[in-house]
Amino acid sequence: MINAKLYLLPNTISEGEWQYVIPVGVKERSLPIRHFIVENIRTARRYLRKIGFNTNFEEVEFYELNKHTLEQDIPQFVKPLKEGFDMAIISESGLPCVADPGNHVVQLAQQQGIIVVPLVGPSSLMMALMASGFNGQNFAFVGYLPIDNAQKLKTLKQLENRIYSENQTQIFIEAPYRNQKLMEFIIKNAQASTKLCIARDISGPKEKILSKSILEWRKVKINIQKQNTVFLLYK
Repeated sequence: MINAKLYLLPNTISEGEWQYVIPVGVKERSLPIRHFIVENIRTARRYLRKIGFNTNFEEVEFYELNKHTLEQDIPQFVKPLKEGFDMAIISESGLPCVADPGNHVVQLAQQQGIIVVPLVGPSSLMMALMASGFNGQNFAFVGYLPIDNAQKLKTLKQLENRIYSENQTQIFIEAPYRNQKLMEFIIKNAQASTKLCIARDISGPKEKILSKSILEWRKVKINIQKQNTVFLLYK
């Protein structure tokens, strides 16, 4: 029987005081852990220091899980758990395993009977939905839209169809350096009556969350380039 636990440790989603988004109890739960699964070791260390983790990092073991990780290497990540040591997954931003590769480790942990403990923290997706005024009873997070414009247009029309036929809010994100182009693409190609919410830098100093029809957006300018942004579509 494996008694060690795999904790899902949330990260901040914007610059600013961590105390506004990370509960003190979550911080206290993370301090005794010495084995972490992270996307980037450098930024993970910076985050841990920020919330008061004072242990010498030479005594801490990090496993990097990102797009460069080989699938056959993932099973070794849970070795400390099997040896009785608690572990934590830290996302680069927000909640682990949501638009984040940590789910591969959690899936493995579930298969092996390891207890998985999700900890409370910020989610830009849910916070954007809360503030959008859109349907929070029926919604879908669809990740990233295709890069190719023809495929992107096809996907956009499919999302609009779901909005009007299923009364479903559609939520998606983009790489920050492509945000402005995506917004302009949506404004140009979506139906005039469709509503678009732009949720920029949630919980940060430049936070701005605006919901307008496409027709109204065609008269407004907003800069979201290289800023963390969540996009939502609804009717």
